[in-house]
Amino acid sequence: MNDFIFHNPDKVYFGRNQLEHLSEELLQFGKKALLVYGGGSIKKNGLYDSITSIVKNSGIELFELSGVEPNPRHSTVNKGAAICKKENIDVVIAAGGGSTIDCAKGIAAAAYTENGDVWSLVSGGVWVTKVLPVIAILTNAATGSEMDAWAVISNMDTNEKIGLGGNALIPKVAFENPEYSYTLPSYQTACGAFDIFNHILDNYYLAGEATFDLLLEMQEAVMRTVVKWTPVAIKEPENYEARANLMWASSMALNTVLDGGTVHGCACHAMEHELSAYYDITHGHGLAIVTPRWLTYILDETTAPAIYRLGIKVFGVEEGLNEVDGAKKTIGALSDFCFDTLGLLPTLTDLNIDETHFKSMAEHACAGGSITGLRELLPSDIEKIYKMCL
Repeated sequence: MNDFIFHNPDKVYFGRNQLEHLSEELLQFGKKALLVYGGGSIKKNGLYDSITSIVKNSGIELFELSGVEPNPRHSTVNKGAAICKKENIDVVIAAGGGSTIDCAKGIAAAAYTENGDVWSLVSGGVWVTKVLPVIAILTNAATGSEMDAWAVISNMDTNEKIGLGGNALIPKVAFENPEYSYTLPSYQTACGAFDIFNHILDNYYLAGEATFDLLLEMQEAVMRTVVKWTPVAIKEPENYEARANLMWASSMALNTVLDGGTVHGCACHAMEHELSAYYDITHGHGLAIVTPRWLTYILDETTAPAIYRLGIKVFGVEEGLNEVDGAKKTIGALSDFCFDTLGLLPTLTDLNIDETHFKSMAEHACAGGSITGLRELLPSDIEKIYKMCL
C-alpha cells in the first residue's frame, strides 16, 4: 500500500427527517441562494416545495436554475455562474442526482473566475481551490458527487466529457434521504447502481499492484451491497432499506474512505466518458456495457487472480477453480448482473452506436498516453474493447 492523506469535511445528514436542518446550514453562508435542479422530478416528489418553504421561512432570497442535463453541459454551468455573479449568490443548493450536483459544483467554481466560464477550468486541468459553498440534496444513488472532490462536465460542441477536480468542490453539507429516490424509474436505479459498483471495481479494486487488505474487504462489502439491494429497489421502489443501502454505498464509493493507499485506474470511466461525450448516453448504462468486455480483454494468467477474487467475494463463484476459469465465471456472473438482473441492454449496437468515432474516442480516452491498471491499455486496445461492445 502507498502513503495517503484522508480528509473529507462534508457534513452528512442521513435519514428521513434531516431536511429540517437545511435552514441552519444555509444561514451559515449568507442570505442569497441558487437552487440548481434537473427536469422537474423534485417538483413531483415534493422536494421542491419543501426546499422553497424552508428557504422562504429562513429569510433567504432564492434564485433558480432548472433543466440540468443528465450529462451536464458547460453552457448550463455557465448560465448558473452568470446568475451567481449578477446576484451575488452566497451558496449553491443542488437538488438531484450526480449530474445536478456536478453542475452545481461547476457553477460554484466558475462563479469565482473572471469570465464565468467553467470550460477554461476544465480544459486547463485546474485544481480548484476556491468556490462558492455547495449544499447537496441527493435524490439518486449513483455518482458519489455528494461527498467527493470532482465534477464531470460535458462540452457537446467538442464531444468532450472531462472531470473538474479540487478539494474545494467537496460539498459543505449533504442531505441524504432515501425516500427522495422512491420515484426513480427502474432504469435510472439500475444505471446508478452500476455506477456505484464500477467506481469501486474500476478505480481501486482492479487498479494496480498497491493493495490494502482492509480496504479490499470494505470494497467487496460495498459491491456486495449493490448486488444484494439493487434488485430489491427495482422490484420494490419504496423499500427504505434497499434505497438506504444504495444511497450510502454511493457516498462510500467515492468519498476517499475506500481508496487510502491504493492506486486509481479509472479504465472503464475513461472509456465510457467518450461514449457519453459523443452519444449522450446514460453513464451507468455505458459502464455496464464496457466493464465485462474490459475484463475479458485484460484477462490473462497475471490478472486472473484479482478477477477471480471478485467472483468469490462478491458474486459467490465457487472456490478452488483454475484461476483463469474462475475469472471467466466471474465475468459471466458480472454480465448476468448487468444484463439480466439490472435489465440493461447489453451492446452499443442496442443504443444505436457504431464504430464511426471509435478511433478518435480511444485516442482521447488515453489523453495522449495510456490507461493504467491491472494492464496498461493503449488507444489500439481501447478501440478493440469498443468493438467488443457492439
